[in-house]
Amino acid sequence: MRTALITGGAGGIGSAICIKFAESGYSVIITYNSDKNKAENLLKTLPEGNHAIFHAPNTDAGKLQELSNFIDEKYGKLDVLVNNAGITTPVKHDDLEGLSDEWIDKILQTNVRGTFAMIRAMKPFLEKSNEALIVNISSVSAKSGIGSNVIYCASKAAIDSITRSLARVLAPKIRVVSVSPGWVLGDYTQNIDPDYLQTQIDKTPLGRLANAEDVANTILALTTHLTFTTGSIIPVDGGRLLL
Repeated sequence: MRTALITGGAGGIGSAICIKFAESGYSVIITYNSDKNKAENLLKTLPEGNHAIFHAPNTDAGKLQELSNFIDEKYGKLDVLVNNAGITTPVKHDDLEGLSDEWIDKILQTNVRGTFAMIRAMKPFLEKSNEALIVNISSVSAKSGIGSNVIYCASKAAIDSITRSLARVLAPKIRVVSVSPGWVLGDYTQNIDPDYLQTQIDKTPLGRLANAEDVANTILALTTHLTFTTGSIIPVDGGRLLL
């Protein structure tokens, strides 16, 4: 049985990824930070299989060790790790005082350190697979420098750098790829001014914003067809950076 671990799996993008992998026959492990009910509800919607949820914030070394023990006992190996967990907060880029040291640390700890820590903890199980893949969820803001705040953009650029570095050193046993969405319709965009969102649509060559399934389909394609790809940054943005 193939296994996939999706961090932050109960969110909008994470849920779509979990469903996609479960429908494709994977045993899915969903980690969550604080909302156990949301994770449990997602688990109930998945097709029948050997799925599980686990409380494992990627910044908590003790919880990562518990997760490692759990995977070792229940599954023995991992085929796919999707580092989807991440945080941000909206702060205008010219408001340097508005981006507090506390938020800078939280964003970097979760998005950068946490991503690396999860890879480090899961590496022994990925090495037991014959088709191991790590997907880091990045953002086109890593390249554009336009996003919810300055440090969020920097954190995604750091994730892309981690992807390139680890793709080199973990090959040939483990492939590492960044999937880099632009705007993705979901919980976050529900609170955005509709006129602003329409402006973003107008600036997108393919004429719409991404949805969570677009991201999930891209990740699944990396396991089924793009099997000679590693170290790449794959945009899912409708051509947004072309304009």
